[in-house]
Amino acid sequence: MGVDTISSDPANAMPPAHDAPLRERRAVFLDRDGVLIETFVREGVPHPPVNLDETRVLPGVPEALRKLSAAGFLLIVVTNQPDVARGVQTVEAVERINRHLADHLAIDAVFVCFHDNADQCACRKPLPGMLRAAATKHQIDLGESFMVGDRWSDVTAGKAAGCTSILLTYSYSQAERCQPDASAASLSEAADIILQTLNQRKSN
Repeated sequence: MGVDTISSDPANAMPPAHDAPLRERRAVFLDRDGVLIETFVREGVPHPPVNLDETRVLPGVPEALRKLSAAGFLLIVVTNQPDVARGVQTVEAVERINRHLADHLAIDAVFVCFHDNADQCACRKPLPGMLRAAATKHQIDLGESFMVGDRWSDVTAGKAAGCTSILLTYSYSQAERCQPDASAASLSEAADIILQTLNQRKSN
């Protein structure tokens, strides 16, 4: 499957100068680490895989993505990768993992923020810059879309963008720092919630 791999920055989050087309498409925005692939938790802090050899897709993820895609959702990964800014990871390694996932999963686009907090960018979650950039590029109705993440910052970014936001609850999620619209134990469970919500909206 083809995929847009975009290194997000504040400019990406700005709308185009010309009038944007009417946004009609629904999307599910997905954090990468802890949602699609395994993380490595050390001293209570999750860390991403450093290379393809460490990359493991979580159980049920391929099936959940196929169900969401079949329901008409664009599937867009929005991932913070600050280890690049910290000098312990390379852009090439991150993009190699992203390309591998895009080649093997039903993913339509990948947006990446390589910054750390000190960079004060507009794209790093909990700010909604990556979601807004994706909405501009892919003509997405954010109010009809969903965000699924495993940390408080994912939920905060999703809600700031106007999306229904679902938290996958883990020991490191810091759920007390956010107010998700729903919680789930896995992407499979989150996909069921999304499809149920979609059906409810259609019936209203």
